[in-house]
Amino acid sequence: MIKPIELVIFDCDGVLVDTERIAVRVQVALAAELGWPLTEEDIVGRFIGQPSEDIRRQIIDALGVETAVVWREEFERRHQEAVDFGLTAIEGIPEVLDAIAVPTCVASNGSHAKIRSNLGRTGLYERFADRVFSASDVPRGKPDPGLFLHAAREMGVAPAACAVVEDSQPGVRAARAAGMRVFGYAGGLTPAERLAESGAQVFYDMRELPGLLREQQVMAGGLAVGYRPSTTR
Repeated sequence: MIKPIELVIFDCDGVLVDTERIAVRVQVALAAELGWPLTEEDIVGRFIGQPSEDIRRQIIDALGVETAVVWREEFERRHQEAVDFGLTAIEGIPEVLDAIAVPTCVASNGSHAKIRSNLGRTGLYERFADRVFSASDVPRGKPDPGLFLHAAREMGVAPAACAVVEDSQPGVRAARAAGMRVFGYAGGLTPAERLAESGAQVFYDMRELPGLLREQQVMAGGLAVGYRPSTTR
C-alpha cells in the first residue's frame, strides 16, 4: 500500500538553483583547455550528480594527478565567478515551496558551505536553514542511498513516506535505493529518458510538482498536498 507523503526532499543544484548549466559550461571549457575534449552531453553523463571524489578520480585517470589539481582549482574559481555574476533559482521554485503543505528539506552532494552560498544568493536558504543535509554528513554521497536515509532519519520520517525531487541519474538511483518515491525534473540538463529509466516519475516544469504530489496523496488516502498561502516553514 502507498504511504501518504510526509516529507519532500529536494536536491539543490539543478532543482532549487540553476547551477548545473553554469557548471557544465565551465567544465567543457576546462576539458578543452587541459587536453580532454568533452561535449556537454559527456559532462552531464560523467559528472552531473556524482560525488566530487568520483569526478576527481575520472580526471586523474584521464589527465593525471597534477592536471586534476589544476582542473579543480580553475573550476572552483571560474564557477564561483559565474555564480556570483548570474545565479538564479529554478523558475517557479518559490511558488512551489509555498504550495507544499508537508515538511521539506534539502539533501545535496554539495558541501554545506556551497549549499548555503547558492541558496543564500537566490533567497532560498531561510526556507531550509535548519533542514539542509550534505554528502559530508555521511560516508558516501549519491548514488549511495545513505544521504537520503540520513535526511529522512533526521527529519523523523520513514523512507516510504518520503518523496524526492531530483534532476540527475545518480540522485534518482539513490532515492530509489533508499525506498523513496522520486520525481525527476527534466527541465534541466539530464534527458527525460535517462531519469525515467532510472526509476523517476518525470516532469518538465517545476510548477507541476504540487499537483503530482497531490495525486500521490490522493492515491494513498492522505491529506492533499496542495496550494496554500505563503508561510514560513
